[in-house]
Amino acid sequence: HKALTAALTPADAMKVFASVVRTVSTASSRQISLKGSRGSLYVSFNVGRPARYSCYSTRSQIVKGVAMEMSSKMAETITIPPPYHPTQDIQKIIRLALDEDAGDLGDITSLACMSEDAQATATFLAKADGTLAGVAVASMVFEMLDPSIQVEWTKLDGESITKGTKFGTVKGPAIAILTAERVALNFMQRMSGIATATRAMADAAKPARMLETRKTVPGLRILDKWAVLIGGGENHRMGLYDMLMIKDNHVAASGGITPAVKRARDYLGGRGLALDIELETRTLEEVAEAVKLVDEGEPATGRICRIMLDNMSIETMQQAVGIVNGKCDTEASGNVTLDTVNAIGATGVTYISSGALTHSVQALDISFNIET
Repeated sequence: HKALTAALTPADAMKVFASVVRTVSTASSRQISLKGSRGSLYVSFNVGRPARYSCYSTRSQIVKGVAMEMSSKMAETITIPPPYHPTQDIQKIIRLALDEDAGDLGDITSLACMSEDAQATATFLAKADGTLAGVAVASMVFEMLDPSIQVEWTKLDGESITKGTKFGTVKGPAIAILTAERVALNFMQRMSGIATATRAMADAAKPARMLETRKTVPGLRILDKWAVLIGGGENHRMGLYDMLMIKDNHVAASGGITPAVKRARDYLGGRGLALDIELETRTLEEVAEAVKLVDEGEPATGRICRIMLDNMSIETMQQAVGIVNGKCDTEASGNVTLDTVNAIGATGVTYISSGALTHSVQALDISFNIET
């Protein structure tokens, strides 16, 4: 609450704080956007064990989460806040991308072909249908390179775009615009591709909820997972640090599911870590063993929150859901495609995870054209 009042009036901060309290008791996650007299505050809550949240303020001040300063205009482009990651910084990701492209001499072609005071107007054009994502990132790219660049959008993250639609206009110094062009497009095309694939999968998976995995581009995980949220999916664990996932290799090395869970709970308890456990199962016998471990009760640490049903047939998956009987969440994994996801969702599983959302993404075709 103290952190929130730094960005908003006390009354508005209390509204957000009250939303946090409600979230803890009513939902697993929620995004909140609030505009107060001191500016806009964007808050993303992921309530679990432990609870996590990210706050972004238009007062160029980070409350907690990803270190990211933004102008009021830039903040207005964020429709869904990025997920929280303890070590990744979106600004640093963008800076690395700009430095990678410009090297030590800058955009030598633009510098050689035009005067320093040349001005330009350019537009973003959709060359395919899809779900737009990366608008906020593109705004950050242009602002980081040259704050005098003006960017206006007619579509924002999460909105549908159709082939032939002009959805963004950029005005300002021509050299700066062309220097930022490819970096902005690279982020936007990849994120839009992920969001488009996620939207299709998430719609087909209902009533199950769609997750991605850790199969992301190294260094771009927060952006890949942000795109999944924009596309209507939900985030699986962010990394190795925020949830225990006991898979077949862990089970094999530990001598079985039950010994692996016991050792995991002892480890967490000895270090005072309140983290959840997900168990991977491949047979109905393993599902039954996992359910017995759930039935042991709710330990202070090492709660089994989810049982993964890995590479099971539809019939076997339905039986597994019946064995679990709502005692914890279930997650279907393996052989998940747009053709199979609807039938998988109809089995009663809570979640469906697909690595293809991020590791096999087809970038959405978007062009950027100088008009004047």
